[in-house]
Amino acid sequence: MKNMKFDAVIFDLDGVITQTASLHSLAWKQMFDNYLKKHSKKTGKKFREFTHEKDYLSYVDGKPRYKGVKSFLESRDIKLPYGIPSDLPNKETVCGLGNKKNKLFNELIISKGVDVFSSTVELIKKLQKKGVKIGVASSSKNCKSILESAGLLELFETRVDGVVSAELNLKGKPEPDIFKTACDNLNVTYDRAVVVEDAVSGVIAGKNGHFGLVIGVARENNKKELKIHGADIVVDDLKKISIEKINDWFVNGINKDRWSISYYDYSKEKETTVESLLTIGNGYFGTRGAMEEFKSNDFSYPGTYIAGVYNTLESEVKNRIVKNEDFVNCPNWTFTTFKIKNSSWFNLSDYKIIDIKRTLNFKTGILKKTMVVKDKKNRKTLIESERFACMHNIHTAGLKYKIKPLNYSEKIYIKTSLDANIINYGVKRYRQLSSKHLEHISEGADYRRETDLTENYLFVKTNQSDIKIAEFAKIKAFLGNDLIKKEPKIRVKKGVVDTIIEIDCNKGNEVTVEKIVSIYTSEHESESLIEKGKAVLSEIKNYKTLKERSIVSWGKIWEKADIKLAGDRYIQKLLRMHIYHLFVTSSPNSAHLKASIPARGLHGEAYRGHIFWDTIYILPFFNIHYPEISKSALMYRYERLNQARKYAKEHGYEGAMFPWQSGKSGKEETQTMHLNPMSGKWGPDYSSLQRHVSLATAYNIWNYYWTTLDKEFIREYGAEMLFEICRFWLSKAEKTTDNRYSIKKIMGPDEFHEHVSGSEEEGLEDNFYTNVMASWTFSRAVDIINELGEDKNKIFEKINLSEKEIQKWKRVSESLKLNISENGIFEQFKGYFKLKEIDWDMYKKQYDNIQRMDRILKAEGKSADEYKVAKQADVLMTFYNLSSKQVKEVLNKLKYKPVENFLKKNFEYYVKRTSHGSTLSKVVHSYLLNLIGKKDLSYKFYVDALESDYVDVQGGTTGEGIHTGVMAGTIIVAIKSYAGLDLNDDIIKINPDLPKTWKKIEFNIRFRDATYFFKIDKQNIKIQILGNEKKEIKIGDNIHVIEPKSLIDDTWEIFKRGIKHAR
Repeated sequence: MKNMKFDAVIFDLDGVITQTASLHSLAWKQMFDNYLKKHSKKTGKKFREFTHEKDYLSYVDGKPRYKGVKSFLESRDIKLPYGIPSDLPNKETVCGLGNKKNKLFNELIISKGVDVFSSTVELIKKLQKKGVKIGVASSSKNCKSILESAGLLELFETRVDGVVSAELNLKGKPEPDIFKTACDNLNVTYDRAVVVEDAVSGVIAGKNGHFGLVIGVARENNKKELKIHGADIVVDDLKKISIEKINDWFVNGINKDRWSISYYDYSKEKETTVESLLTIGNGYFGTRGAMEEFKSNDFSYPGTYIAGVYNTLESEVKNRIVKNEDFVNCPNWTFTTFKIKNSSWFNLSDYKIIDIKRTLNFKTGILKKTMVVKDKKNRKTLIESERFACMHNIHTAGLKYKIKPLNYSEKIYIKTSLDANIINYGVKRYRQLSSKHLEHISEGADYRRETDLTENYLFVKTNQSDIKIAEFAKIKAFLGNDLIKKEPKIRVKKGVVDTIIEIDCNKGNEVTVEKIVSIYTSEHESESLIEKGKAVLSEIKNYKTLKERSIVSWGKIWEKADIKLAGDRYIQKLLRMHIYHLFVTSSPNSAHLKASIPARGLHGEAYRGHIFWDTIYILPFFNIHYPEISKSALMYRYERLNQARKYAKEHGYEGAMFPWQSGKSGKEETQTMHLNPMSGKWGPDYSSLQRHVSLATAYNIWNYYWTTLDKEFIREYGAEMLFEICRFWLSKAEKTTDNRYSIKKIMGPDEFHEHVSGSEEEGLEDNFYTNVMASWTFSRAVDIINELGEDKNKIFEKINLSEKEIQKWKRVSESLKLNISENGIFEQFKGYFKLKEIDWDMYKKQYDNIQRMDRILKAEGKSADEYKVAKQADVLMTFYNLSSKQVKEVLNKLKYKPVENFLKKNFEYYVKRTSHGSTLSKVVHSYLLNLIGKKDLSYKFYVDALESDYVDVQGGTTGEGIHTGVMAGTIIVAIKSYAGLDLNDDIIKINPDLPKTWKKIEFNIRFRDATYFFKIDKQNIKIQILGNEKKEIKIGDNIHVIEPKSLIDDTWEIFKRGIKHAR
């Protein structure tokens, strides 16, 4: 076969090559049953035998021997000393039992011999004829002797087994070490290698290693389990795998995988996380990926969130009245279910899910579900559904729901609804609070016989903010391809409109319901919402047309925003997942809303849908791809500038003080008291003292302008905001006896430290991050004044700003106080160096998770204020925002002389004292590790951040909403750290430093008046520019001039290590 797309196949031994898995299972059983009987006599506990299904497959299959012993014993709550590998087989230690099993296994090999799977051997020989390299990777220390007994040893170019693993100190499955080592021995990259496994632990190892293809061999009738845990292709025998099929995966299958996430199971424990990650949206609204058949319960949570739709309610909590503004869960437009004749509607008590697959396609924005269910009468039904939030017209959405009886003929009912009888229930810790936000206005339905079309509407409002919400739906039903002409049953109740389609359906026939929906709110529309919704749907020909328009619109977004990565499909998938969810939250088609970007997206109710400082991570992504989205987020701040002025004045300050948490009005939404969930006690909440949110706004204004040179924005809006922020910081700075200025009563990004230990006064003094960023902000304001020229006079007059006041900015910007130790460590805040050290090792042993050390300490009657412990980067955050050169410039201006390698020294000091209680922390630390040359650790932190939502690293938080700051931050780190893009000067600089597994990265950015296209691999940098003028780019140490184009074509400027190489 020509053009082979893969280079090696690594086979597991037991159950894949040889039929020794049954012998292993038998040896384990003999050993454990013997031990368990002795244990039963000793303890008096009832003897429970070791079984193949429950014990072998669950705890020991595929794992290194001693790890398998330990895993099984833990499952029975039995504790034994670990021992040493040389323990005799009769010794009751983990190693002793493992050695006893090995002795029994070897005896079975001698007595029974080794059988091989002929189909596997046949495939290996075919692969070798095509030049494909072959390896074997096994946890077994008997691998070599087994292969020799079977006469197969010579087939393998490399063998990584239990013996080799012990010599090289490799981790066992589910870690990918043995498979990676096999690839390294064969000189093959992981993305062009295939892993073949029969055990769940081995399949997980293949997935964890990011290999090009993982094939699961289901010898144990475990196809579903292997698929759930990461197998790309599952067969019951390798005779069903051909070289052509493998090659096709690398041509077509892997590309689909890079553009999607799929789930092959339904788990109540994980369902809310899955629902968040399967959210569809378009920047106007987001709808969680809950199954259509479910309403809100403890394990599933449908939700639709519309940008800017907030509502405030009072609640009584522990004898206190508290007010909370919430992100409102709006009427559910997706609810659709079915029943068979007189049975109950679909539910998990009466039906069993036999098979399920849910896939979200990032490229098209379409969520699909295929599910087979069985009722108590053994009637099997296939359900297929798809849904999308239209990216072309952001007020519309579509849902298709299809039913097929697989083994019966019967009357089928399908019910689809608009439902406003819902509450906010998505965050467990908020459930004790008032949560009913929607108030009924009206609803209605109409069946049009001439078109066999059902039209429904629902009209509600929020009960405090008085935002009106209208949903309108058009519904058609089909039997096969024929329109069902029978009038459906329509039930109109207060807050709910149900449409029920009834049809006699034969086995194998399909019933399909197509539903297109419009959503409007008075927050963004002044016209009659019902008529508006009805009119927009009348313009849509059908479901298919709406879907196609949405796909085209998504395609245009991806043309500008995609990052193409070769070498690691898992990283590629997650990068695209992050890009997708950012556009679900805010899109170019929703930029006119000026609704900003919630920290948890349009995906859930955590953080109450509020706007925080996270935009400091988010806007750099939009600046270079869709700057109109960044402008929209900044206009959100501008339209609430008067509220920020009022907030500052209320606290005795001048200018504009933006709130830590901002929602509908722009007033401070942060609580002043906090109920500690671990101690159950109320305490003061100083979170609102994180005044650095105003610095984030200033930073965002400057960087938007720097990237776009949008002088109209600066002239009309940006400069005014920036100047008012400077006024605030000027009024906050207090002159000291040594002619410097201090800033008090604030909190830094750390969040754990709320006030100086031993002091009753709220807040901290002279936080390094705050003071440096304030100085930097003053300087940028002066730069803006110079940029404005005569245009500044209009702004000065509008806000009564004088040259005298600007001179004060300059004076304060040169005199802010910092505390720096003799060895160059920047003190996080005044008094930090006097705090106690924390015993990290002790707490790690005591608690499974120490990310929220503040809560752990409070529950112990202590306070994080007493310790050198940070939730996330604080001092180090300065270096995420500003380059070392920029920080040095600020320090010099402040008349401080930093020591050599000040970034490295401060990083090493503070990273040891950080709990990473926010996933943002890993983004910052990854970026900084790369700067100081710790490449491998940087990439580890990067992957941790990249997969934090995907694997729900914080144990449930993703189910409450994704983390937009982390998602945007990981994209920016890929571009800045690894592609090496630097936009800090007028000339773009690029100095790539790709991680080991990344072969190539492709992306484009918009910078000022041109669009730049980059293709970067280990040797070359290829560049094209769309624009009107030639541009200088600094590659490495050399500056090159590149001519612009009017269209992108196949001719690239190619550079090698900073030297022009070819064209």
